[in-house]
Amino acid sequence: MFNYTKEVIAIIPARSGSKTVPHKNIRTFAGKPLLAHSIEQALNSGAVNRVLLSTDSEQYAEIGKQYGATAPFLRPAEISGDLSTDLECFKHALDWLAKNEGGVPEFIVHLRPTHPNRRPSDIARAVELLRQHPEWDSIRSVVTAPETPFKMWFRNDLGELTPVINTNIKEAHSRPRQGLPSTFLQNANIDVIRTRTILEKNSVAGERIGSLLMEEIHDIDTHEQFARAEQSFVWSNGIPTGKTFVFDVDGVIATITPGNNYELAGPLTDNIHRINRIFEAGNHIVLFTARGSATGIDWSTTTQRQMNEWGVKHHKLFFGKPAADYYIDDKLISLETLSQIDKIS
Repeated sequence: MFNYTKEVIAIIPARSGSKTVPHKNIRTFAGKPLLAHSIEQALNSGAVNRVLLSTDSEQYAEIGKQYGATAPFLRPAEISGDLSTDLECFKHALDWLAKNEGGVPEFIVHLRPTHPNRRPSDIARAVELLRQHPEWDSIRSVVTAPETPFKMWFRNDLGELTPVINTNIKEAHSRPRQGLPSTFLQNANIDVIRTRTILEKNSVAGERIGSLLMEEIHDIDTHEQFARAEQSFVWSNGIPTGKTFVFDVDGVIATITPGNNYELAGPLTDNIHRINRIFEAGNHIVLFTARGSATGIDWSTTTQRQMNEWGVKHHKLFFGKPAADYYIDDKLISLETLSQIDKIS
């Protein structure tokens, strides 16, 4: 029998054995070790009494403590591998709390350091939702599923297909997506679990699971996902200042024109508004274009006139960018990420 207190503890699992992105949990992300963001978000949520870092690494434990977490034990190697489960991690932590402190919390807030794109208010909202619904065993954050599972299949060794979802909707796999039920994908961001669910039902979810609907999914498992998540994180916290931004012209500021007749180009007003906001935030704006690189035609007068007429705020305009079909850059900011400025008041 466990002594359940009224405490809410955030548990952040951060093992050291990541292979695709080595030591990703302490890799610098937006100026801090990745795991530090989850610790600070929990502490700033107002809904968590303390943060417990569950790790198998003394180095990770010390970093966690620097940012306000407790790390009173090291997780054993046998439950810190690639196939180790959340349930093993939680039961180990709860067993330590019961033996060393005489009680276990009412709620566990599970924050994965590999999804730092959250607000402290999201954590508070999830805890409050579970309080409001005593019939629920847990809360799980989800996003609208980008692909419908009604069109997904299992494939056996003979190549034969069976639907992933058994449904009374006849041939759901062949119906228009718009006519199928909405589905949701867990985004590995926030789980809030009644401790009784873990200890008495031997589950990290239970039978009745509530939802916290979110907009993004950024669970980091590759270098590319790390970079995308970091971009989104930085922009969601406001427009950076004191930076240099280099913008292409055609396709970003100006419409693409047939035959590269740039006199016919029109302004992409949404992007121009975003560029101007970045300019006004105290950043250095450079425009770099390939206009004329392939043909030798001088488009400088036309381009400068367009930038002035369209109200594009910038510091410098450069020509001579090599014409290419694709550009690959490690500091790329996508147009999708740029559009996040619209969410910043």
